Amino acid sequence: MKDKVLRTIEEYDLIEENDNIVIGLSGGPDSMALLYVLLDLRKEIDFNIIIAHVNHGVRGEEALADEWFVENLAKELNLPYYSTRVNMDQYAKERRISSEEAGRALRYGFFRKILNKIGGGKIAVAHNKNDQAETLLMRFFRGTGIDGLKGMEYRNGDIIRPILGIEREEIEKYLLDNNFETRLDKTNLEPIYNRNRIRLELIPYIEKYFNPNIIDTLWRTSNILSIDSRFLEKYSEETYIKLVKKKENNSIILNGSLFLKEDRSIQQRIIRNCFLDLNGSLQGFTYRHILDTLTLFLERGTGKSINLSNNIVAKTSYDDFIIEKKKDIAHRDFLFKINHEGYTYIDELQLGLNIKVLPIKDIKINTKDRFVKYFDYDKILGGLYIRNRRDGDRFVPYGMKGSKKIKDYFIDEKIPKEKRDRIPLITDEEKILWVVGYRTSDLFKITDNTKKVLMIKLMK
Repeated sequence: MKDKVLRTIEEYDLIEENDNIVIGLSGGPDSMALLYVLLDLRKEIDFNIIIAHVNHGVRGEEALADEWFVENLAKELNLPYYSTRVNMDQYAKERRISSEEAGRALRYGFFRKILNKIGGGKIAVAHNKNDQAETLLMRFFRGTGIDGLKGMEYRNGDIIRPILGIEREEIEKYLLDNNFETRLDKTNLEPIYNRNRIRLELIPYIEKYFNPNIIDTLWRTSNILSIDSRFLEKYSEETYIKLVKKKENNSIILNGSLFLKEDRSIQQRIIRNCFLDLNGSLQGFTYRHILDTLTLFLERGTGKSINLSNNIVAKTSYDDFIIEKKKDIAHRDFLFKINHEGYTYIDELQLGLNIKVLPIKDIKINTKDRFVKYFDYDKILGGLYIRNRRDGDRFVPYGMKGSKKIKDYFIDEKIPKEKRDRIPLITDEEKILWVVGYRTSDLFKITDNTKKVLMIKLMK
């Protein structure tokens, strides 16, 4: 067994010289085998072993006896030891998750606290070949794709599984041959959890009536699907990078035209990558969220959106597909009065306006600068203001005779919905002079009758 584990460590680069390895030690056969084989391998590789034990608070005196056993073993072996007591069932109830999920979250949370305290390292857990088979069956029954059926990996981030390729029968023989003492968790012998039922009832039934080598068969299946999964993931990641037009902490904008050219399998993976980037994990997201987002994108209805999990929203904007976190602060209207002449800086908008009123003969009009515009000053009524749009706003776009709703103008110009409320409008007491950065009003254009010109220059 030692040689097999050493080959696995070397092949998958699980442990390096001077590594800190935190072993999640329950005292049961699997974790004890992991501990002793790693102790033996320190003759080959120089690394540190730290023992960590979690009392889940569900087995009373037996759990306390396990805790005492592990603590005393750590003292005998002169290894650093950390332990904690938690209430797994209460944690599960508060978060509306299964006891198994709660136990996993509490264990890994504790292990990572230890890593932070000792300056980093890896977490070694005792999953084996039989655990892999159980995991595949559990995921299959819940519903999963290739990524789920590839099962657990030898290394996943800071988690390593050195004995993943070892069958439970070989582990038990290793312990027996070396006369290593272990603890027995009696709940593992009771079909009270889904995994227990699969281990105690389903797999023996399959071995008896369908396939006596089901453990090896599922192991081969996981290896085959791992190869396919790695290829698809690599291709999807490369494609994802090409499709991203803009990426910020709270928003990812995809090139919709390129997205539509990809196969549906890749499209789904790209959406999943967006969720992962924005949320930090896929916790809370299901296949239904991916399908709903994909349907939205394929229908390509501009301005449509759907709410997903964890405050994430997916929406479309013309040729762009957007997945983003909802903004915490709601949009606020703005309105500022500006001087007819001189320089005005509006801190809230982070922009400045340089305004001059000049005789027509002193003006040389530059129509190419989209941030400098000219208006017939004598047609302006009262004061000047800068504000964002209001319901019912209309203006007469330059070159047109009839008026148009600002909302319809923004749609025609394909201005993304989320930007429309932030675009400044320059107005007088009654009418809109300029949709800043876009179009001026025909009502205020320079004509042969113009005597004085209002020049507004936007300065950012």
